[in-house]
Amino acid sequence: MISLGQIKYLNSLQINKYRKIHQEFIAEGNKIVIDLLQADFEVKEIFATTGWLEINSSRYQQKNIRVTEVTEEDLNKISGLTSANEVFAVVKMPLRSLDLQAISGELTLMLDDIRDPGNLGTIIRTADWFGISSIICSHESVDIYNPKVVQATMGSIARVRVYYADLKDVLKNLSPDTKVYGTYMDGEDLSKKRLLDKGIIILGNESKGISKELSPLINERIGIRAFEKGKSESLNAAVACSIILYEFRRK
Repeated sequence: MISLGQIKYLNSLQINKYRKIHQEFIAEGNKIVIDLLQADFEVKEIFATTGWLEINSSRYQQKNIRVTEVTEEDLNKISGLTSANEVFAVVKMPLRSLDLQAISGELTLMLDDIRDPGNLGTIIRTADWFGISSIICSHESVDIYNPKVVQATMGSIARVRVYYADLKDVLKNLSPDTKVYGTYMDGEDLSKKRLLDKGIIILGNESKGISKELSPLINERIGIRAFEKGKSESLNAAVACSIILYEFRRK
């Protein structure tokens, strides 16, 4: 049974202000919750149907997790989705510090003012597919714990570390030999370039692109060649990210 107080609290976590106050976020759906249970996230409470709790008892019984059995009607009261899933979890936000030395030795995504929750979630999911373990977001980018972002990651939020930082400061403090790639509409065709398997790839805002203050810190301007000019003004940020990461990983 779920109380009115719990419903009020859980609904408040849909809002960024209260997520920051409580340092908790919500996750919905079988795959996302299971992935978080298997990762280094602290799942504090689970609200689920009888069937889900019975099938997945081994996943949560050995952990210090509060469990509340609920009906589908209860889930509809706390879900932010059109159709509620059979499981809903409250998760603690992890404390993470950015290690510049570590990211210098791997391929890392840097997101400059990505605002759309669906784009960020899909970018995280794409990064997971291509073995990117770290993403650095500008402070202006959408909150990773926005429920729409969490949902769009399809569980990849459990495996990809996402940091928020002043991007200019990060770039200035990287090792001098770290390659920094900036993605631009008029950048060099990346399918014809020799790309390294480590460095920083910067993706810009959906409409404005990469901010001017970051441009002087970029080593190489890269872009995606359009097959037919004039058919579309630009690619969706998440779609562009998929193509770019494919090109880097196939080299």
